[in-house]
Amino acid sequence: QRAGFGLIVTEATQISPVAQGYLWTPGIHTSEQAAGWRKVTQAVHAAGGRIVLQMWHVGRISHASVLPAGEVPVSPSGVGRDDLQTWAIGADGKPGRVPCTPPRALTAAEIRGTVDDYARAAALAMDAGFDGVEIHAANGYLIEQFMDPTCNLRTDEWGGSMHNRTRFCIEVYRAVSARVGADCTR
Repeated sequence: QRAGFGLIVTEATQISPVAQGYLWTPGIHTSEQAAGWRKVTQAVHAAGGRIVLQMWHVGRISHASVLPAGEVPVSPSGVGRDDLQTWAIGADGKPGRVPCTPPRALTAAEIRGTVDDYARAAALAMDAGFDGVEIHAANGYLIEQFMDPTCNLRTDEWGGSMHNRTRFCIEVYRAVSARVGADCTR
């Protein structure tokens, strides 16, 4: 329906099972998901359009009910906020707005793994026929959490100075563009 209007950017799409923060959002971390997305990209291309997949990791904006069993949200330093909410399964067993589950800090190995998750998701997106990928780095989600000095209290190479707090974003961009090409990465 919208393919004739120009470039389509998908809704934010989680890069891994632990990147999900809301009920009923799409993923791009399995070959089955890529196959489903391929139907969408083929339809858009058949109508003359172009489509880019927006990739995200929500970090601390999540709830245990939408994550794999035993997982809790993650953030740079395990810093949550009482006023953060998401759309998940509430204590009454029904979907609705609920307070985010308190996050835990990512380890250095998990940060590197998350960078790899972005690159892998980008490759799956290109295999699914997308014209490119967009890295979602705003609205209080994981990449922005790394840049936020009130959320990122790390003292390693991803914390402290603004240069260090932007390192995660730069690493994600470099990994994604190395995997799918800088001309396909936004």
